[in-house]
Amino acid sequence: MTSGTTGTTTVTPDMAAWPPLDDDKRAPGRQLLDWAAVGDGPRLCLVRGAEGSGKSTLLAWLLAGTVGRPGLTVHATVPSEGLTTESFAWELGRQLGYGPLSPDRLIDQVAADDRPLLLLVPDLHRAGAGPADLPSAAPGSLVTELLEPLLAIPHVRAAVEVGGAGLLARDGDIEVVDLGEGGQGNGISQPAYADLVAAVPRTADGRPDWAQAPDTVRGRVLDAALRAEDQGAAVRGLLADPGFLVHGSATALTATLADERIPVPGRLREVWRRAAPELTAYHTDSAERAALLHAAAVDTDADLTEYLRPLARQHWWSAVWARPALSVSALAPVPGEQRHVLVAEATGRLRTYDVESGEALGMPPSSVYPGTVRPLSVAPRDARSALLLDRSDALLPLVTEDDPTAAFALERIAEHHGSAALAEEESLVTALGSGGTRRPYAVVGDRGGTVHVWSLGEYQDVPRSCRVHEQPVTAVTCVDTADGLTLTFSAGADGSVRLWETSSEPMPVPVQQRPHRTTALAAADTSAGPVLAVAWSDGEVHLWHVLSGRVRVLPWLRDCDALALTPGGLLVIGNRAGLSAVRLRLDGLWEQ
Repeated sequence: MTSGTTGTTTVTPDMAAWPPLDDDKRAPGRQLLDWAAVGDGPRLCLVRGAEGSGKSTLLAWLLAGTVGRPGLTVHATVPSEGLTTESFAWELGRQLGYGPLSPDRLIDQVAADDRPLLLLVPDLHRAGAGPADLPSAAPGSLVTELLEPLLAIPHVRAAVEVGGAGLLARDGDIEVVDLGEGGQGNGISQPAYADLVAAVPRTADGRPDWAQAPDTVRGRVLDAALRAEDQGAAVRGLLADPGFLVHGSATALTATLADERIPVPGRLREVWRRAAPELTAYHTDSAERAALLHAAAVDTDADLTEYLRPLARQHWWSAVWARPALSVSALAPVPGEQRHVLVAEATGRLRTYDVESGEALGMPPSSVYPGTVRPLSVAPRDARSALLLDRSDALLPLVTEDDPTAAFALERIAEHHGSAALAEEESLVTALGSGGTRRPYAVVGDRGGTVHVWSLGEYQDVPRSCRVHEQPVTAVTCVDTADGLTLTFSAGADGSVRLWETSSEPMPVPVQQRPHRTTALAAADTSAGPVLAVAWSDGEVHLWHVLSGRVRVLPWLRDCDALALTPGGLLVIGNRAGLSAVRLRLDGLWEQ
């Protein structure tokens, strides 16, 4: 019989459908499974017992039995050993589909999420990291700062491993699964720093080779350094070693660098803070960790940037430049100018940038562009004119007085959609995009789910239009291919991304569907064929090889509000916190 609940009606779980348990674990396993299946029982289940009694194994058993089986869903499992409140919140946010969030934002997001959530929290009694005299080193901080506020939300339930400690012991209705005093040993030994360092191989010039160090050493050596009685020398040595920054425990480094009393080289604390939410996401590939840390260091810490660049360039993506002080609301490649991208700043100012160097090149000349406009999207016709989607949902032409042809074409597009919106609310413009390597296009999406494609290189009285979505369009882009196709990509409010080749009908199914909002789209015809970049509200950026359907996920360090992709494989990413460029290795991008 399937397990689960519908409303307040409980479906009794069939324990035989779960993996087998030893005889001494069957009774607590039955108790845990019954608790998980009863939706209206106690919302907190504490799994207690001595070291080695099988607490973590029991939670893993519960999780394993739910995989691929309807009725009982575990929404997130966050092993807590070595995690602080912040790093726990990042991981829980990722697993719940929000992306890494601060504890306060996570609590707000969970409160607004209407799903009944079931969480598993192994090893709470081992939570905490960093200097022992700080609250973050003890599991109690995670309890008071995050777990208790989460458990105060009525639709949250959690099974939590607490060892023999009094964590989360409180008055009220709770379930307790007690595995007793059986087990082996009384705790985890704490090796000395010198012993751990002695196990690290050395390079030819005598430096620690962290890439070849045992995983247990890399994971525990910083904690051991914090315990060493050497006036902090061991900790300072590790933080000054870029090799350790790439290979050491990201959660331990995050907790240690949060202590402002510890001196660090250069601007490491600022760089690490920027990269930490993504570095703690279980990235085991050293080149990817180097790429993430390098991306955070570009234009912030020159020495760290130079050290990490060779390793970062071995990865399939690496940062080229960054403008962290530039607040960006929209961007798009300038047609006919392969090295130029048009950027709309949050203040409304428009400026072109060189995509290879990140240097500002100037502002488009215009006597028509009003300073009160705040573009949400831009579709350039050339370096001097563009169509803008203003925050007022109006399309506006950006033109110069000496180019009547551009003015006529762009004003016609703005007039067409303005009149349609006045006549029918479903025609209100909700998205604007651009595209075209060989000729410029503007792509318009509306509230009714229709996508309209306009040529900006020649006059059109009406666009090519097709209703592609059942819900409002949230992002659009297009690309013209070498064989004469015009591929239009659009995202809907329901999390679907669709492909429409403008000479035929749209594909019957989305190319991708996720329970997240698409924040930006960009496409280009590259040496590897057409490529689509999709940014999502959970922080992921997906790179699609259109002809094969293969995809790679680019882990990025911050939200993405705007994208531009060049035929040479340079991806420009913008948001309110800055503008960055990433070089994609197109020859190996989709190799697994």
